[in-house]
Amino acid sequence: MTTEQLSTGGPEAASTFSWTRDGRELTTWYRLVGESNAADLPPIILCHGGPGFGHDYLAPAADMLAAAGWTCVLYDQVGCGNSQHLPGAPIDFWSVQLFKDELTGLVEHLGMSEDYIVLGQSWGGMLAMEHALTQPPGLRAIAVCDSPASIPLWVAEADRLRADLPPEVESTLRAHEAAGTTADLAYTAAVRVFYDRHVCRIPWPEALLRSSAQEEADPTVYHTMNGPSEFHITGVIKDWDITQDLHRILVPTLLVSGHHDEATPTVVGQIHERIAGSQWVVLEHSSHLPHLEEPAGFRDHVVAFLETLD
Repeated sequence: MTTEQLSTGGPEAASTFSWTRDGRELTTWYRLVGESNAADLPPIILCHGGPGFGHDYLAPAADMLAAAGWTCVLYDQVGCGNSQHLPGAPIDFWSVQLFKDELTGLVEHLGMSEDYIVLGQSWGGMLAMEHALTQPPGLRAIAVCDSPASIPLWVAEADRLRADLPPEVESTLRAHEAAGTTADLAYTAAVRVFYDRHVCRIPWPEALLRSSAQEEADPTVYHTMNGPSEFHITGVIKDWDITQDLHRILVPTLLVSGHHDEATPTVVGQIHERIAGSQWVVLEHSSHLPHLEEPAGFRDHVVAFLETLD
């Protein structure tokens, strides 16, 4: 399938593709946003975060890029959003490799293998870096937004940020984490104090509320891969660390973070130091979601980066 053919279903064509993992047939939902144009710009695949938060909160970023001329692909990773849900799957079914295989399968299904870009946010940026490490020949660039390359470092930085929370909030978090009662409403309320500082500093937009509601309705992926919160990580990815492999990412790379981001300068700086030629933009009034908190600035920086690509 060529880039031109991607637009034949209209500006927002939704579909699914099927793929197989360990003998299990899986279904992944995706949606095309925007029309290809005479400039024949490579399509951009957007990878959402969580893991498990669904594409909705990332859709505004796709709309911005589509308005600037790029065909974008939004998709829901398996286990969330409009894709197949698997609440009964065993823990060992869920892995980073599962989502890497899904992304590769989507690229191949859409006929993009010779020319494409990946933009990932949070966990999606982790996935973008993992994908780039396989050095696929058609990958032209990656944009890594608000992401770590090391979960142990992420947790260490989160602990530092937590130390600045009101003492009663931090003590509530610690007490419930120690007791294993993170489903308690008091823990949820304390988590929200951290989120309002370091995840989204504006009233949560409708798109973010939709993704959050989807995760709450089926938390299988988030709880299994991550854990009960952004900073108390007990799941599959708790030891994930690709810091020492980053030098093998050879494609042009844009790093984006917010001044108040849980992806702190220490977290993002280690990536910037190790990916040769990478560019790093910090949006001063944002935390973890610059594409929602400062959309114009986010758009301008990402588009400027894309326009530098050969």
